[in-house]
Amino acid sequence: MIDTILFPSSYFNKKQVDEDLKKEYNAAKDTGLYNGIIIFSYEDWFHNEKIVLNTYPENKITAVYRGWMMQPKQYEKFYNTLKECNIELVTTPEEYKLFHVFPNIYEYIKIDTPKTLIYPKGTEIDLSTVKKTFNRFMVKDYVKSAKGTDFPVFFENSVSQEEFDSWMNKFYEYRGNLFTGGICVKEFVDLKRYGNAKNEYRVFYINGEIATISRNSGQPDSALTPPSELIEKYNKLNSKFYTIDYAELTDGSWIIIEAGDGSVSGLSDFQDYNAFFRSLYYSFL
Repeated sequence: MIDTILFPSSYFNKKQVDEDLKKEYNAAKDTGLYNGIIIFSYEDWFHNEKIVLNTYPENKITAVYRGWMMQPKQYEKFYNTLKECNIELVTTPEEYKLFHVFPNIYEYIKIDTPKTLIYPKGTEIDLSTVKKTFNRFMVKDYVKSAKGTDFPVFFENSVSQEEFDSWMNKFYEYRGNLFTGGICVKEFVDLKRYGNAKNEYRVFYINGEIATISRNSGQPDSALTPPSELIEKYNKLNSKFYTIDYAELTDGSWIIIEAGDGSVSGLSDFQDYNAFFRSLYYSFL
């Protein structure tokens, strides 16, 4: 049973929930299902790795974290430090690392996701090998891309090694301290669009069940949904709380484009927040 939801505080006021998570915080409270909603100090944890809570449970409780991404080692420390405060998170460090670090989960989903070449940190990326594998390709680290910058969404096969290396220097700069693990070079595929929106869905899996399926790219509700057999295929992976993002290709087939730990995966704009927190609660009864 889940007793509590754990949220980070506002950067400016450790007694208030983070502004970007206020809607989730209110939805969790509105369900009336949780014994407690605890806020931890964003600044104390993310800057000093010190846990400061707005309330400390007297007895052991089980909680779900909803908040910002952490490096796996930081999450492990977060998990263990909270245990000393009588809070045990649903997601173990091993489960978090499995879904947060893409090469770990890739082995479980690779039959339904674009082919990926993996380069651990410090490994030279030889474009001749990449070009033999892909006509077009995109670059991410083990967790995220350099989205929101001028870094190319994808590279054509014609890119030179020198040009690519120059862009990669920018990539490392853009990711900075958030850079995780190494580099994933992924086949770039064409996604179907409905107007200007891609047809992407985020599925939350909770405790071995499909909890929620929601539009994740602003597409109209008339857009096709992922095949049920594909979604059901991945409901028993090695974590109690995770997400998988599915997308429709231009030829009408479907692929997995991303997987993530449920604690740090955002809710979709079109998602019913109250329904999500009800599903979260009842999935662990």
